[in-house]
Amino acid sequence: MIVQAAVGLGNPGARYAGTRHNLGFRVVDLLAGDLGGDWARASTYLFCEVACASKPLLLVKPMVYMNNSGAAVGDALLRFGIDLEDTLVVVDDVYLDLGCVRLRRKGSDGGHNGLASIIEAFGAAGFPRLRMGIGMPPEGMGLVAYVLNGFDEGELDVVERSVRTAADGVACWTALGLDAAMNRYNS
Repeated sequence: MIVQAAVGLGNPGARYAGTRHNLGFRVVDLLAGDLGGDWARASTYLFCEVACASKPLLLVKPMVYMNNSGAAVGDALLRFGIDLEDTLVVVDDVYLDLGCVRLRRKGSDGGHNGLASIIEAFGAAGFPRLRMGIGMPPEGMGLVAYVLNGFDEGELDVVERSVRTAADGVACWTALGLDAAMNRYNS
C-alpha cells in the first residue's frame, strides 16, 4: 500500500518543458527513470508507482496549468488514499538562489501559484515541500516571463546538479523521514 507521494509541479506541454517553472516535473521524471517507473495517465495528472528505499512511493505530475494544480493533486491523493501531510511537493522558488534546495515541513505559498492552488484546494498549508532556487528575474524582466523561460546556457550545470540533489532529497525523505532529509539536503 502506498502511503507517500512526491508531487512535482510544472506546466504541461512541450512549450514549458525546459522552463524554470517545470523543475518539479524534472525531479519526479528523474526519480521515475532512476527507479524504473512508467507513467500512467489519469484525467488530470500523470502518476507512477515506484519502490524507493524498499518503500512504495507515488510520483505525480499534474497535467493542468500551475495555477490549477490543487484539484489535480486532490484527485490523485484521494484515488490512492494518501494524506496531504504524507505528500512532498516539489516546486521552483524565485526567493532562493539558483541551485539552492530547501525542504520545509509546512509554510505559506510564498507567492507560488501552484502552492497557493494546493493550499486553497485542501484548506491547509501543513504539507512538506521541497523548494528549488531559480533566483530572481533580471532587472526589466517580469516574473511571469522569467519563470516561463528556459535557463541560460551558463546555468545548465547548476540546474542539473540541483535536480539531482532534489531527487536525492525526495529519496531521503521517503527512506528516513523529513527531519533527516532537511538535515542532509537544506543548503
